[in-house]
Amino acid sequence: MRHGRRSLGYTGCLPGPLVKIVVILFLAFIVGSLFSALYFLVTDRGGSERMARALTVRVALSLVLFALLMLGYHFGFISGRLQ
Repeated sequence: MRHGRRSLGYTGCLPGPLVKIVVILFLAFIVGSLFSALYFLVTDRGGSERMARALTVRVALSLVLFALLMLGYHFGFISGRLQ
């Protein structure tokens, strides 16, 4: 029923474009970390601690992005529908 009530969805301070920008920035950092690991693989002949650190950063960023997406969906920052 619609008796002048507002929907229960989130209408707070994070608009859709800001969420998209944050996700795109995370993806850019993940890809950048992947390419830096490739660079360290080629220049250090594969036996590099820098390559392992870059891949660790990539995995950590991916996990944080996944957690943020799940929390954003749970709290209503991200809707389940394409717009």
